[in-house]
Amino acid sequence: MKIMHIAGARPNFMKVAPVMQALADCGSPLEQVLVHTGQHYDFEMSQVFFEDLGMPTPDEYLQVGSGSHAEQTGKIMIAFEPVLLRRKPDWVVVVGDVNSTVACALVCAKLNVRVAHVEAGLRSGDREMPEEINRLLTDQLADLLFTPSQDGDANLLREGIAPEKIHFVGNVMIDSLVKMLPAAALRTVLSDLGLEKKSYILVTLHRPSNVDNPEVLARILSALSELALRQPVLFPVHPRTRLRMQEFGLEAPGVRFLDPLGYLDFLALTQAADIVMTDSGGIQEETTFLGVPCLTLRANTERPITLELGTNRLVPSEKQAILEAAAHTRQGEPGARQIPPLWDGRAAARIAEVLLRNP
Repeated sequence: MKIMHIAGARPNFMKVAPVMQALADCGSPLEQVLVHTGQHYDFEMSQVFFEDLGMPTPDEYLQVGSGSHAEQTGKIMIAFEPVLLRRKPDWVVVVGDVNSTVACALVCAKLNVRVAHVEAGLRSGDREMPEEINRLLTDQLADLLFTPSQDGDANLLREGIAPEKIHFVGNVMIDSLVKMLPAAALRTVLSDLGLEKKSYILVTLHRPSNVDNPEVLARILSALSELALRQPVLFPVHPRTRLRMQEFGLEAPGVRFLDPLGYLDFLALTQAADIVMTDSGGIQEETTFLGVPCLTLRANTERPITLELGTNRLVPSEKQAILEAAAHTRQGEPGARQIPPLWDGRAAARIAEVLLRNP
């Protein structure tokens, strides 16, 4: 049995790594092939994550680089097809909702190669998000759909997916988090930055709705500058966001801008933060597991379980709304703060079990 794994962008790596390890630990004879599409081509956005997570060197590196959504998706498909034909896997495992996910799933569907989608069924209901389109299409193409929460099962059934294809396995990203927490605790990033636990706000922003509109980005940065008058605000800047700030001539006095961080350093900062502000999906999940208050600067989320059970709260990308949400969070507004079902560090083992039942 040969299983091919697709990693394209930084959020993928934390999901691929535990699945590969779980399959390696199962004791069954199988071959695993790791394909890195190069969708995140910057070293800090890619290679350092492979190192932190202990992932093997990719067997195939497609080097597709950047481009518009259509251009990047097309380049991935063109580069991936000959790899698929040459390697001839029994299964291709795609994860998450990036362009690499839908591109490789579509190539597989055209060539009748079976696809398993890890993190299936998530929906924001917002088709203006490119990721929502990627999620919808990949789930229609997949032969096995592994959901992280039970709302994902409900979404897939409503969309006509056959029940026998759907498997509620839990959140595989939490597998990586659980495994790496001890290593993250040994990092010196807090002391290196002169910080104490629960003393700072940690920020990430990269979605087009927040960073591609100069007025929206200016409002967010203004709020961060005002928050920085009260406590340190750390902002590891995504390359896309840094480029937009330069293009728009925007600054945020008082905010501590950092280069992109590796997984372990970022996890250490997340766990010790007073508040996390983000527009990332995965960080909503990690903060929920860690019990860290999270303010998501979006109108919607494909991870509603983090609102219902976790520490997450949706906040409009408006200066006053951000300031008020931060103030309320500091006052310790009560929340459910529960860890969702099957977010237990064993999701990858459940995924491996299902794959091995379907050789």
